[in-house]
Amino acid sequence: MTASDSYSLPEGIVGLTGPVAKPAPGTLPLRGDLAHIALAKDYLAAHYVIPKARTIGNSPVTLKIAMRDDAEDGVTLEAGVPVELLDCAGDWAWITCGPQGPSGYVHLGALAPSSDA
Repeated sequence: MTASDSYSLPEGIVGLTGPVAKPAPGTLPLRGDLAHIALAKDYLAAHYVIPKARTIGNSPVTLKIAMRDDAEDGVTLEAGVPVELLDCAGDWAWITCGPQGPSGYVHLGALAPSSDA
């Protein structure tokens, strides 16, 4: 994983230049409303985020494709794996292993406590 402080804003014009295939859910950290800053040159989103470095807590966790306990399962990440936090909503966190994914949702409690808390 790349340290989140190494991401920077894209230079030059960022915009649509032609059709782009939509990645499968749970792959790239890309939603219609939000995307990882490293994807700004290749994908259009309403907003881009520079992620915060976090870590999976003491137990393995399976990423969910949506913010629901009954949502389709994505990949399972082992305890202690470094991840990037992109967004929080209620008790859910949208995380990724880096700009190339995988990405998905976990309960906030599945993450180790933040070092800047």
